[in-house]
Amino acid sequence: MGFQPSAFSSQLSVELAAKRDRLLELLESYGSCVVAFSGGLDSSVLAKAAQLALGDRAVAVTATSASMPTEELDEAVKLAGQIGIRHEVVETDEISNPDYQKNEADRCYHCRIEILGRIKSLARQLDAAVVADGANRDDQGEHRPGLRAGKEQKVRSPLAECGLRKSELRKLAAVWGLSVWNKSASPCLSSRIAYGEQITPERLAMVGRAERFLRGFGFEPLRVRYHKGDVARIEVSPEALSKFLDAEFCRKVVEELKSGGFKYVSLDLEGFRSGSLNDLLKAEDIEKAES
Repeated sequence: MGFQPSAFSSQLSVELAAKRDRLLELLESYGSCVVAFSGGLDSSVLAKAAQLALGDRAVAVTATSASMPTEELDEAVKLAGQIGIRHEVVETDEISNPDYQKNEADRCYHCRIEILGRIKSLARQLDAAVVADGANRDDQGEHRPGLRAGKEQKVRSPLAECGLRKSELRKLAAVWGLSVWNKSASPCLSSRIAYGEQITPERLAMVGRAERFLRGFGFEPLRVRYHKGDVARIEVSPEALSKFLDAEFCRKVVEELKSGGFKYVSLDLEGFRSGSLNDLLKAEDIEKAES
């Protein structure tokens, strides 16, 4: 990143300070709130703001399933402790939904409906007035069918409502001393499965194992994409591609990924691109998923 936490520890810009204050006031107006908390940057900033505005009337809830790497859940638990917010974990079962398994362009919609349904059920038990998610201003206009699920479930998106963008959330996280201030996006493992290829626990485990192995060599950002025929397509930063010129290293990678279930192992020479599988979608598929 182009900034360090210490650079923003004393003050924010007038504009960002105003957005922060508006966010805190909005959250306080809820009276009580449950935050859909993944442990990523966006939901972490929201959870911290909710804790500041509402104290013990704010609860962070993390949904876990086969599509969530174990290490991500562990990090979410630690981060909730760092924030000082009450934290609950609920298990979801989106993978049993045939519409989710089909892995079409609206996969995230079916996942989000399941997750938000479970979180709203817990919110009712806790007598919380509002369920809020971490969608921000930059999410608008992207292919995010999960946003439609949020609207249908009447979930609030305070960050987006206050006009906060990703870069501003990083600055807020830095000011509030959150360790995720420079964390890269880490979507669920299902996002690694090429559209049209069925999502199964076995395939999710293959991807999760492969990424854990490669992260052990310091690759970040990193994605291991699953394609038809048990093909692994590895995406790393362009600067890290040269690591694969080492024949012995490549042998280790191939050996590990094949032992984990892949039949073929490939390297994407274009390097890491967030959401690269969306390139395979047709315009009509996206329109259908978001309508």
